Amino acid sequence: MGFGYGILGVFLVLGIVFVLVTIFIAGLIRPRRPNKKKLENYECGEEPIGGAWIQYNAGFYIFALIFVIFDVEVVFLFPWAVAFKQLGLFALIEMLIFLAILISGLAYAWKKGALTWE
Repeated sequence: MGFGYGILGVFLVLGIVFVLVTIFIAGLIRPRRPNKKKLENYECGEEPIGGAWIQYNAGFYIFALIFVIFDVEVVFLFPWAVAFKQLGLFALIEMLIFLAILISGLAYAWKKGALTWE
């Protein structure tokens, strides 16, 4: 049993070493000729207007976070739907409780106005 963890440790160390060596080599061979034009912000070929540090509305962040949460939670529904016949009534009740929690979270977010673009 310890042999399996040893292999996992070796792969973990090799992965970390590979990433660090790659970053180090890239730092050695990259061109180093900075100038004013290269250090400017790039905006799709347009001349930048204003500063690069602007504050976004927190509502965009909350909306994206809610989307990610519900998107990940919906992924849990697929394995349950595939094995529905084998799981029985107990799994159905568990899934209904899970969906009730999700729906109550969605209703709470809706009530707080987190789903509006204003």
